Amino acid sequence: MQISPPKHLAPFIRHYIFLENNRKDIKNVRLFTDGSSGLILSAHTNLFSHHSEEHIPASFFYGTLNSYKDFYSKGNFSFIAVVFQPYFLNMLLKTSAKEVKNQIISVEDVLKDKFTPFQDRIFYKTDPLTVIGDLNIFFSQFISKEIGADYQLIGAIQQYILQHKGSVSSRDLENFTGYSERHLERKFEDYLGISPKKYTNIIRLHYFLSLMNQGIWDENITTLSYHAGYSDQSHLIREFKKNVGLTPGQYAHTENKMAVNFIEL
Repeated sequence: MQISPPKHLAPFIRHYIFLENNRKDIKNVRLFTDGSSGLILSAHTNLFSHHSEEHIPASFFYGTLNSYKDFYSKGNFSFIAVVFQPYFLNMLLKTSAKEVKNQIISVEDVLKDKFTPFQDRIFYKTDPLTVIGDLNIFFSQFISKEIGADYQLIGAIQQYILQHKGSVSSRDLENFTGYSERHLERKFEDYLGISPKKYTNIIRLHYFLSLMNQGIWDENITTLSYHAGYSDQSHLIREFKKNVGLTPGQYAHTENKMAVNFIEL
């Protein structure tokens, strides 16, 4: 279940996702980059990192991903994912996004008990829409403070990139903002954790994914890759495998897509 935030929160939150798994067996899942950071809220999770086999905290923030992360679950779980606009984690934690890129940060470690009431409601199986409504109130109170000029600049650049579906060059961004390439790289790394070039590549990849998910995958992959702004099919496949860990064909035949970028392997 995916729910959009109210209009005034849209510059900060992309959407909410409620996911529930009632199966007892082990499930292997992959979260791959969409250029966003986010928050996972749960009363308890049975998620473990594939890389280190470390138990993932019940509620955690995740920084912008460079590519993908693999997890596995032991038993059932339910959680609400708050998918942020890329710069919103920087605003919440007041730290450079570059420092938390690819990181999982326990909510308890940075914001103590602020999200405990939401975790409790999930534990007692409160209607997810009610919990999300209360989260909207919480985030609305947070952003009622003045938003600085840097956030406005980053937000404007992000919208420019989205409008052009990621097919934007460094020169385009220089002309759009009046700032040098190096200045924009520093701003992006501080507020998003990744460079403008990496972000545009992610957005272009997700535009290609949107074409696939519109049911036109049967079209020639070369045609789709050109339509999404790739120079050739091999360029697309390299970018796809680097960011998703699968080929486009493997992704297309993945049966359980819990979200566009959260899939069962």
